[in-house]
Amino acid sequence: MNQTFTVQGMTCGHCEKAVTKAIQRVDPQAEVKIDRTQNLVQVESAKAHEELSKAIAEEGYAVA
Repeated sequence: MNQTFTVQGMTCGHCEKAVTKAIQRVDPQAEVKIDRTQNLVQVESAKAHEELSKAIAEEGYAVA
C-alpha cells in the first residue's frame, strides 16, 4: 500500500537517511522515497499508517 506523509524538519541527506531507517526498522521491506523540498515521504509498505508515522515522530520529526 502506498502511503504519503508530510514530515517537517528534514533539512539534509542525514535527515532523509534517519527517516528512511526509522521506517525500515518497522518494515525492512518498505520502499521509501523522500522529496525534502516538499517535505513529502512516500512509503510502499503493508504496515499501518499510524505505526510508520509513530516511527518517524520517534526519530524527532514532526508528521503533519
